[in-house]
Amino acid sequence: MHLADILARDTLTLSFEFFPPKSDAGWDGLFRTIAEFEPLAPSFVSVTYGAGGSTRDNTHRLVTRLRRETTIEAVPHLTCFGHTKDDIRIILEGYAVAGVSNILALRGDPPTGARFLPPGDFPNAADLVRFLKREGERLGVNGGRGFGIGVAGFPEGHSETPNTLLQIEHLKAKVDAGANYIVTQLFFDNSAFHDWRARCELAGIRTPIIAGIMPITSVSGLKRMAELAGGTRFPASLLKAIDRCKGNAEAIENAGIHWATEQCRDLLDLDVRGIHFYTLNKSDATKRIYRTLGVRPSP
Repeated sequence: MHLADILARDTLTLSFEFFPPKSDAGWDGLFRTIAEFEPLAPSFVSVTYGAGGSTRDNTHRLVTRLRRETTIEAVPHLTCFGHTKDDIRIILEGYAVAGVSNILALRGDPPTGARFLPPGDFPNAADLVRFLKREGERLGVNGGRGFGIGVAGFPEGHSETPNTLLQIEHLKAKVDAGANYIVTQLFFDNSAFHDWRARCELAGIRTPIIAGIMPITSVSGLKRMAELAGGTRFPASLLKAIDRCKGNAEAIENAGIHWATEQCRDLLDLDVRGIHFYTLNKSDATKRIYRTLGVRPSP
């Protein structure tokens, strides 16, 4: 189903992100987790694509298996860094054959430790969006409408573009190229999201914005987020809550889930269009948030 139709159907979209496992045991564990998520009737799930295409085959494998074995609408990530037009065309043709209707288009980064990787034929994500739109229509995806296309948004800014006005221009370029929706980078400060969303509206961006939420479940996880999501702000009140736990693992997990729950409550109160949970292939934290919020599954 085209994401535009999903957005029209669901006044609030609730979705999850998974990443392809690296081992057979990981695949078994992930599908046990997915079995726990399926009754929540998510609007869709997204599947990550490793830096420089490092999980290309496994991303395709996971997406097609989700289509074959579940009722979940799976949306593969697709990055353009290091890829040629022919590379992307082959991937899209495979997805079209498999019946995949939607793509989350990202610029991406080179793999960690890579000495050299040619940038490819797409200088930025807007170029990829434009190509996806044209190729999806050519391939007859969604009855000729093409792929439903999502793009990334950065409420707290992007480390490579400190000029916040230019950041919004980049996002507007992706929307104008054909994006149907925006999914944000994870954030912990809702005021930053609300301000950024208002600035998007001022820039003429009317595309639905889905907020990315990741509950903290451990100190090591918090540090990993700080490393991976450069520029993400950790409010002092959140850090104080973690510090009060005195290293107790269960207390830290509870504090992190409580913070994420309050984020979601505030977002719902202020009519967010959707919430996208970064699950790290685990179900417990997200399910606890669902229960606390009383969120109803999609029809």
